[in-house]
Amino acid sequence: MQKLFYNMAFYVYILYSQSIDTFYRGQTNNIENRLKRHNKGLEKATVKGIPWLLLWYSSKETRKEALVLEKKLKNLNRKRLIRFIKKYKENIAGPDALIFINQWSGC
Repeated sequence: MQKLFYNMAFYVYILYSQSIDTFYRGQTNNIENRLKRHNKGLEKATVKGIPWLLLWYSSKETRKEALVLEKKLKNLNRKRLIRFIKKYKENIAGPDALIFINQWSGC
């Protein structure tokens, strides 16, 4: 994985599992390590969806800010979450993520 992340304190992120066609939203202070943990099956909540693709992320200066955004994202239904990702497309996590996002038309 190329280095996409800089020294911001916390990240809010959205993962996608093609195998179970679902999203996971979370927050962390080390997104690269967290993604590895998700994909190695070390996180109970995401073990069934391996492999996970990082679709979107945003940096926040404090954990409190990250938790607020994470909660908002977790309250969005699928259609609204896809609209959110498309609206804030500057935070899309690379070309692989963009391919998946462009497949979801009509949202």
